[in-house]
Amino acid sequence: MKIRSLGHSLSLFFVITFIICIGWGVLTPPTLHMHGAWEGFLPGFEFLTPLGFGLGLIESYLYGWYIALVFVPLYNRFNTAT
Repeated sequence: MKIRSLGHSLSLFFVITFIICIGWGVLTPPTLHMHGAWEGFLPGFEFLTPLGFGLGLIESYLYGWYIALVFVPLYNRFNTAT
């Protein structure tokens, strides 16, 4: 498995999910918001601020790369089929 393809795929998945959740928070009543989860997951994130949105995008993207950088070497190490 290649780190580059998984890193970009996971990162874009997290960014798209983040954008959908922010859109959900804008369109729904406060009782249905997800920003509490994002605030715990993304350090420095604040709901509906330009800085918070930009920081959330960057951190979401970086989390995808973190997972890829840890997962791919482990997968390649334990995948005995190749």
